[in-house]
Amino acid sequence: MTVVEPAPSRSAPVPPLASRARSIGGSPVRDILAVTARPEVINFAGGLPAPELFDVVGIAAAYGAVLAELPARALQYATTEGEPELRAALAARTSVRGLATDADDILVTTGSQQALSLLATALLEPGDTVLVERPCYLAALQAFGLTGARLVAVPGDGDGVDPAALEELVVRERPKLLYTVPTFQNPTGRTMPAARRAAVAAVAARHGLWIVEDDPYGELRFEGERVPWIAAHPGAEDRTVLLGSFSKVMAPGLRLGWLRAPAGLRRACTVAKQAADLHTPTVNQLAAARYLADRDLDAHVARVARVYGERRDAMLAGLADALPPGSTWNRPEGGMFLWARLPESYDTAALLAKVVREDVAYVPGAPFYAGEPDPSTLRLCFVTETPERIGEGLRRLGRGLRD
Repeated sequence: MTVVEPAPSRSAPVPPLASRARSIGGSPVRDILAVTARPEVINFAGGLPAPELFDVVGIAAAYGAVLAELPARALQYATTEGEPELRAALAARTSVRGLATDADDILVTTGSQQALSLLATALLEPGDTVLVERPCYLAALQAFGLTGARLVAVPGDGDGVDPAALEELVVRERPKLLYTVPTFQNPTGRTMPAARRAAVAAVAARHGLWIVEDDPYGELRFEGERVPWIAAHPGAEDRTVLLGSFSKVMAPGLRLGWLRAPAGLRRACTVAKQAADLHTPTVNQLAAARYLADRDLDAHVARVARVYGERRDAMLAGLADALPPGSTWNRPEGGMFLWARLPESYDTAALLAKVVREDVAYVPGAPFYAGEPDPSTLRLCFVTETPERIGEGLRRLGRGLRD
């Protein structure tokens, strides 16, 4: 009798990742954070608020009160739209700042980054065109790119997107939306003037365009006068989504953001959020609402802004000695970031490893571009370090760029 040995079993390969997951890379900023976690490294890279300025006492008191008075509610599931107290408080803060808002206009999100993902899900089909700033907030490029959207950069200058170039692109490309951070932009720190905001709103009204106006930094103003939101300009009322966040004014670990949007789009984002995470953590929402009721957030933000302004000044004071001759940089009126351009012969991505050996880090500018990048640019965050460490960090940066 002949015994036939069974063939060796071999496992079939698992199916591949989705094409969108294969085509979108990780964030260079998040990768650099692994380097800056070492205490000896002076961190100009990550956009991290200064932890010593967190109102730990006030936030702890808010959580304590909520857990003592509303434990069953705070630890339970909640509605997708968000806790009524928090939505009402956010609507009131928005209205006081010049944009009449009801609680029902607000959807609470798990950080404003989630708002970008929800909007991408609700608005974009593969192949749709999204207009972005040049350069643009990196995580927005990721959020829109994951949908298979086509990203087109709008030419601009130190005041943001050029309205004439925007109109030309809208006519030619027929985009779904324009994404902009008009106040203290990430990565450049620039602010779009009021007249240009009005012009952008007019382009959107004439040609049928959604505007996603991201405003995580707007309250961190050191000098100058507040500029009204694009959403507050005539023609933008029914087509602008305004995003906000507590990450830069309260604490990023809370993961609390929100979007204010027209009803139809807001409902679509709510459905998308139900599929993503059901709702933003209840206890965090109730604690934030309690904080707003019991504490003066505006006074806290004013204190933080004063410190950040001093740190911006410390960085500006040392840049001329740190950067090569022929470099240029801006003077942001608020926010967290400063943008610099070195002479054309410099490639800041190629130079980063050498600079990190001096125990200082920045973010190269190239990843912030949709399309052709400018390799000579870099982003510097000035809020995480003290003025003394900023001075030392700039000396290290100068050595790294020279050696």
